[in-house]
Amino acid sequence: EGIEYHGERSKPWGTGQAVLACRDLIKEPFVVINADDYYGKEAFVQSHDFLEQYSPERVNDYSLSGFLLKNTLSDFGGVTRGVCTVDQNDQLIDIQETKNIIKTKDGAQVDGKSIDGNTYVSMNMWGLTPESIDLLKQGFIEFFDQNKEQIDTAEFLLPTFIGEQLKKGTVSVKVLPTHDQWFGVTYKEDKPNVVASFQKLIDEGVYQSDLFSDLKKAE
Repeated sequence: EGIEYHGERSKPWGTGQAVLACRDLIKEPFVVINADDYYGKEAFVQSHDFLEQYSPERVNDYSLSGFLLKNTLSDFGGVTRGVCTVDQNDQLIDIQETKNIIKTKDGAQVDGKSIDGNTYVSMNMWGLTPESIDLLKQGFIEFFDQNKEQIDTAEFLLPTFIGEQLKKGTVSVKVLPTHDQWFGVTYKEDKPNVVASFQKLIDEGVYQSDLFSDLKKAE
């Protein structure tokens, strides 16, 4: 819509464009997640409760599940996380992609400097409104204008886009603190821990081994 591209890309356009690909299907407030991450139940409940407050006066009020950095680290190497700066009301002020955060005995380090393990980080779990699609459309057009020289490789990323909107004062983002343990396979050595963590959740009754069996019973 309004954009023509005749180049060749070797990878997708990025998370912002991934949401735009669903533009004709989105009619209500919605949650965006990474398909290869486990977020925990608390984060979904909080996002649901926040989005239930959606109203014509709150079309530019978004949410972000704020995970504690210490719950998102790998034992096997550095990770990249969106480190959040929030105000006293847990409103997001800034988000900075921070590479190579290393787990340490008493917290974490980045570039040799300590970082508090209780710092909020983004794992790309956003609560958005249907009106955000119009902002994303305009943002994608601007992305093309700003990246003409590297348009074959540049990515239209959701956190970058929302960060730009925050600076413009277009939107607000409420950080929803969650104490859930994030699971993901950043390194192949992470896999046994993830498998064991899911087994523990099944043993504790959080999930059934037949994932949807409890929903079938409810019907």
